[in-house]
This record gives sequence, C-alpha cells and structure tokens, in this order.
Amino acid sequence: MTTATPPLLGIDLGTTHSLAAVQDSTGTRRVLAGGDGRVLVPSVVAILEDGAVLVGEEAKALAFRHPERVVHSAKRLIGRSMQEVRIEAARLPYPVVEGPGGGARIRIPLDGKDGRPPFRDYSPEEISAFVLREVLRRSREALGLPNDLDLESRCVVTVPAYFDEAQRHATVQAAEIAGIRDLRLVNEPTAASLAYGLDESAEGRVLVYDLGGGTFDVSLLKIQDGVFRVLATHGDTRLGGDDFDRRILERMLERIREECGAEPRHDPLLLSTLRRAAERIKIRLSEAPEAELEIEGGNSGSFVFRMTREEFESEIEGDLLRSLRAVRATLRDAGIGPAEVDEVLLVGGSTRIPAVRARLEEFFGKPPRTDLDPDLAVALGAAAQAGALAGKAEDLLLLDVIPLSLGIETLGGAFAKLLVRNRTVPCSATEEFSTQVDGQTSVDLNIYQGERELVKDCRKIGTFRLSGLPPMPAGLPRIAVTFTVDEQGLLRVTARELRSGTNAAVEVRPTAGLEEAEVRRLVAESIEHAGEDMAAREAVDLRTKAESVLRGAKAALAEGGEGLAPEQAYALRKALTRLEKLCALENPSTEDLREALDRLSGLTGQLADDLIGAAVTKALREAPKEDEHGPA
Repeated sequence: MTTATPPLLGIDLGTTHSLAAVQDSTGTRRVLAGGDGRVLVPSVVAILEDGAVLVGEEAKALAFRHPERVVHSAKRLIGRSMQEVRIEAARLPYPVVEGPGGGARIRIPLDGKDGRPPFRDYSPEEISAFVLREVLRRSREALGLPNDLDLESRCVVTVPAYFDEAQRHATVQAAEIAGIRDLRLVNEPTAASLAYGLDESAEGRVLVYDLGGGTFDVSLLKIQDGVFRVLATHGDTRLGGDDFDRRILERMLERIREECGAEPRHDPLLLSTLRRAAERIKIRLSEAPEAELEIEGGNSGSFVFRMTREEFESEIEGDLLRSLRAVRATLRDAGIGPAEVDEVLLVGGSTRIPAVRARLEEFFGKPPRTDLDPDLAVALGAAAQAGALAGKAEDLLLLDVIPLSLGIETLGGAFAKLLVRNRTVPCSATEEFSTQVDGQTSVDLNIYQGERELVKDCRKIGTFRLSGLPPMPAGLPRIAVTFTVDEQGLLRVTARELRSGTNAAVEVRPTAGLEEAEVRRLVAESIEHAGEDMAAREAVDLRTKAESVLRGAKAALAEGGEGLAPEQAYALRKALTRLEKLCALENPSTEDLREALDRLSGLTGQLADDLIGAAVTKALREAPKEDEHGPA
C-alpha cells in the first residue's frame, strides 16, 4: 500500500554490499528486499561499452568476462588521492588513474562510437552514487512507492568511524549525486549498537568491532539513559575482508606460477576469476576446516587449490594483530581495561571468521555477541537513527567523536591542533595566530588532519586565504581561527582579524574531491540519462526472464512434449530456438527479445494447461473405481 509520506531510509553504503532498512511507527526495524527477494546489493558497478550502467548482481556477473569495466571496492578509493591508493590500485583489475586535484579516478574503456570518447574517467563518488541509486530503487520497489513520491529527500547514510574529513565529504558528494538532498551521516559502529537493541534498556560500556570488506573500525561507547556517547574510536580504512581475499589470492598466484609456469598478473580476466574464487574459499573456511576449488586458469590451464582453516588463519595473523592493536589503543584512550567492557558487538561480514571471534573472546574474557547478522546490523541501526530524526525515538541521543585531530600549519611546518581526536561532536574551537612578515596583507591557511607534530606527516585537506588585512608589523595582527565540526563530522573553518574585523570562511572541501561544479554536472547527467539507465536495466531484466522461461520450457517439453499435437510441438520448438539464439547474442535488440519472449511465454502457457489437463486425466484414470454400491 502506498503511503503519503515515505519513511526515512537508513542506508549502509558498504565496500562489498549495500542495503537499506526502515523503522515503522511501532519501532520495528526491517531491511528492505528488492523484487528478487535479496536484501544485499553488491557494491559493484559495470560500465558497458556504450556507457550504460549496471549495478549489483548483474554487474558482478560481468566481472568474469569484462573485469576492466566492472568496479568493486570503490569505498577504499573514495576521498583519497592517487598517491594514497597507488599500491592498492595496482592490485585492481580495472585501471585507476590520477584525476583533477590528485584524486583517484577509475578509467573505463568505451566503444568510441557516435563521437563518444574511447574512455571515460569515473570518480569513486560517481561509482558510489550509482550504488546508492540502486539501493533507492530497490527500496522504492520494496515499499511499493510510486516514482513521483520523494524517497530521496532525507536519508541516513553510514560511514566508518575512522573516515577522515576527505572521505566523509566525498560520501556526502556521492549522496548528492544520487539525488539525496538532506543527508545525515552516522558512524557505522554507533549505528550497529542501536541495531543490537541497546537503545532500549542496556547501560554500560560497549565495544563495537567492525570488520567489513574494506575498512576496520573499533569504537567504545558509554550508554546511559538513552544517550550514546562515543568515548574513543580507532581503526584502519585499509584493512578488511578484501585484504583476506588478497592473502588467498597471493597463494593461488604462487601455485599457478609453480604448476603452469605463467604470470597471471598480466591477465585481468584470470585475476578477476581468482579474486572471486578467493572470496568463496574465505567464506567456506568460516564453515569448514578445509576448502578446495578447481580453478579454470584460462590460458594458464586449470588446477585444484586447497587450503585449510589453519593455513588461512596463519595468513591473516598479521591483519588480526593490527585490529587488536586498534582495540588496545581505543581502550587506552578511554582509560579502561578489557574487563571493564560490558558487551562486545560484531559488525561486518568478516567477523564471521572463527579466528576473529576466538581472538576477541580471548582478549576480553567473554564471547562477543553473535545474535544479529553482522551484514545487516549497520543498516538496521541507521534505520533506528532515521526513526529518531523522524521523531519516533525522542529519547535517543547519539554523541559521536572526531576520529582524527584537526588543525592548521604554522611556522616551520608545525601542526597546530585546534580540535583533538575523540572530542565529542558537534564541537568548536578558536585559537589566535599572527603574521610572520611586516606589512602582510593576506594569510594562507593550510588545513590538516592527523596525529603527528609536523604537517608533512599529516594529511592536507584544504586551504583558504584571509585577504584584505591592513598592513601592520609582523606579530601585531590578531587572527582568530575557528574550527567547527557539525553532527556529521564535517568541518567548517572561519578566520577573523580582530583589529580590523576582516573575515573569511570556508567549508572545507578536500583537494582530492570533486569540485561543486562537477557535482552539479553529474546530478544533471543522472537526470538526463535516466531513460538510458532504465533501458539498460530493462534489457538485463528481460534477458534474465528469458533465460528462466527457456529453462522452464525445455523441462516442460521433455516431460510432456510427446503428448503435443505436431503443429503445437513445431511452433513451440521454433519459438524456443528463436529465443535461444537471441539470448546467445551479446547485445540483442530489446524489442526482438521481448517479442520472442512473449511468443514463447504464450505457447508455454498453453503447454502448461495441456500438461495439467493430461495429469488430471491420468490421475482420474488411475484412481480407485467406485461401483454402484459405493467405493471399491
């Protein structure tokens, strides 16, 4: 039933999967499934030769044939410069290049027809926006909402707690490109604690261990009287299940070199196949002590790869130790020991790995909670926060913290921290500075984020100029710089020369991110090409339906074809062959495919009726007979 006012969505924009959830007026939360019944949307985007876009399972399926145009793990690139991701980019099957401002861009080859360029560079923000649009589309489908009802006006989207300013800002831009106009960012660990139902009655200290596909976070929260206060957070945006897959992949590559004498790194298609195989092995080893997989190695031949759980745990030992170091750092920042933690919550699909759970139980002396699907926890928690914003949970208050210190560059390249990490947001701080040169009429302020004492060891996230200063001797101007971080963790910087009253302000837009003009262009493009995108989606859905009808028709024909009239059998086989030939084409005409599908569907509908009639006749023929005196 269509509702007049759509609910606020809680969206988990994940590295591996994304999904949405809602909370109804009774406080009940549920994840939203698309028409195919799936709640998880693979965070995978395929760009076809003509520029059409596919998202989710359909895109993931193309990775075996066209790895160079199927983008996964974009969350590991978002808001980061090419210099920062150079090592990771070298391991990806699709090319990553440096874009404007030094940001990472994904280069996708196009067919060059009709005047189109031979390639196009996509930002990670654009890729994430495609995923968000698909989540919104499926949510509208699940809720039964018409297209003219505004579902995108307000959404809660989660981000890793350890995302820095650049990554948060890039996520906001992705949401804007996807059409979300009023966005609230919430840290994933905080959302997860809501999902576990801790907002209802629990009090105490809760540690959230969030190990997803591409990022790792650990946050310690204190819950009291419905107030969620983050005491400390730590993490690593370059640690996750993708890294575990890579450990297995490296073992596979060694085997190929040993057995086949080939260098598979030069074969993008093989690399894509092996990466998927590594992921499957990882999943199997969470359920069984050993896994094996026969790998079709293309030109390198084929082989059987075996791995035991013990071997896998040995491979990821260093990664698990990295995560435990972050746990210790979080507890140290909060000034407590492991025994003082009341609950340990697991979030992210990689927490299904038995070694992860065993290490945490050993460290804390108590088993972590496993009563909630770790893939769904963040989205359900985001739905709870969306419900609070909609006024359905007025007694709920989230108090998050700044993950990394913020400040400016001062004389000699020193880093002056105005807001230190783990400070509760929203927050603000002001400090006074002065000039270094006589008669200076402007000051450049370079804004950094990090924990080191010199800016060369921190990350530059923005710069702006305070101009129009009256010329004064060095040291005489009084320049008050104010840093303000809002509830979403986004930074605004203002500067004021107190003697003259000269002002300047900037909403920090990281240098590696998209310019606002580019964001506006992308929003306009999404509207302009909405028809093309829908056509591409329709073509994929049509092919899927055609293949399903083909399977059913062949099975029905095998079972009851001998009872058909000759002309009916001929028509059915002719229609079946026609549809088979179209499905074998890489890009069949949508109209031809629909016509052939309708033709075969009509014939199989009649076949189904005939088969049912034959079955009824057979059942009646074989049923016990009654004589005039009653049942035999």
